[in-house]
Amino acid sequence: MILHTIGYEGASQGAVIAALKAAGVRLLLDVRELPSSRRAGFSKSPLRASLEAEGIAYLHLKKLGTPKEGRLANRAGRMDEFWSIVEEGLARPEAQYELGLAGSLSLDKPACLLCFEADHSQCHRLTVANRLTAAHGFDVIHLRPDPGF
Repeated sequence: MILHTIGYEGASQGAVIAALKAAGVRLLLDVRELPSSRRAGFSKSPLRASLEAEGIAYLHLKKLGTPKEGRLANRAGRMDEFWSIVEEGLARPEAQYELGLAGSLSLDKPACLLCFEADHSQCHRLTVANRLTAAHGFDVIHLRPDPGF
């Protein structure tokens, strides 16, 4: 079973949706703590509506998001601190519950984890994907939206 991830940094909503459709994704799991964005089309309600119009379900899993202090550490380039905060957050019981839910749902239909960063190696969704892989044996594919779409 495959689990996809995608970041929307530098991409249009259309490019992200095209990448999801090309990969056969049927469920987008939004793993941002705060599902809002300055980029048009990536706040929770407009994103959900656009996805559902294309036959892709949407679910926000807030507890799998990076807490504010982690986002600040990432922006400042304090990556050791960032990864430590991510690990601490994912160890909380409410995050463990949402990890279980994400795993179960991803076994039922092709799913993709969404966050902001284009480079998955700099994003907490990599840790989320790795935990889901350890628990369920997923093969992970990191999608890159075509910026020209």
